[in-house]
Amino acid sequence: MGSITSIREVARRAGVSLGTVSNVLNRPEIVAEETRQRVLQAIEEIGFVRNGSARQLRAGRSQHIGLVVLDVANPFFTEVARGVEDLANERGYVVILCNSDDSTEKESHYLHVLTEQRTQGVLITPVQSDASYLQQLRQRGTAVVLLDRPSRSKDLCSVSVDDVRGGELAAAHLLQQGHTCIGFVHGPLTIRQCTDRRRGVLKAVKAGGLDPDRAIIDITTRAQNAREGEESVEKLLSAHSRPTAVFCANDLLALGVMRGLIKRGFSIPGDMALVGYDDVEFASVLATPLTSIRQPKYELGRAATELLLDEADNPITHKHQHIVYQPELIVRASSCL
Repeated sequence: MGSITSIREVARRAGVSLGTVSNVLNRPEIVAEETRQRVLQAIEEIGFVRNGSARQLRAGRSQHIGLVVLDVANPFFTEVARGVEDLANERGYVVILCNSDDSTEKESHYLHVLTEQRTQGVLITPVQSDASYLQQLRQRGTAVVLLDRPSRSKDLCSVSVDDVRGGELAAAHLLQQGHTCIGFVHGPLTIRQCTDRRRGVLKAVKAGGLDPDRAIIDITTRAQNAREGEESVEKLLSAHSRPTAVFCANDLLALGVMRGLIKRGFSIPGDMALVGYDDVEFASVLATPLTSIRQPKYELGRAATELLLDEADNPITHKHQHIVYQPELIVRASSCL
């Protein structure tokens, strides 16, 4: 660590004052070239590492931002995080990745830690649909941007995708293939994305002139991963009206449903058509390539980081924005004969 003791050691070895060492570390341009080189050589010889945390605390600013996501194992968030990290790195920031696991307790703990660390800002996909509690962070001087979630507040930036439209695209596609009963497999409806995607399904079913109570079989999972998707298959097959098509709220659920159906001897799409959401990398390389709703994942992360750093660096002139991307239906073999 860069303690005062090791700074003294650098000064003694280089034959200069503590102030000169400090200047070499913080304002090297004001130190004569020969003196600067002598100090740098002393630093290298004793393996001195400056205490970045202490420096940041003195300055009242950090060089890191927090990224709080629902599930770090989901490839959707991996690609979003790449967009965040790339821009943050270009601007000289480090990203601290936090996985809330759909848990309000874990999320609250991470937000507390990030605030303690005086992080410059937080990008977050909140667990709760009402994100008003995040205003407390902003009141403490931490910039906040909602990621993959539209903001209900004018003074809280957000970057999201029109998930109602995404759900509508998926359901409309299946209806066009002749399906009149669609299973919708999704996580808890407290998650805004699930609610919005369901609204889209409802919209498409009504537009098709069908009775939603008969046309939609709702299957709620505890989490949105492949294991839960596979476990939902039993419920799909034993539903009062067995669906002939399934729309999953993300690609991991769809992967699990596909695995569960194949284990039971069902063919896709012959016995059951399948559509996912996110269009993550593996979707196109499955044995039966997966039809999915594509989101601009990398762009989401990059755009959110741009807004966050602008708010952190220019709190007076920053203009709050609510960026909404449009999803796209990518048709593959899992939904079309």
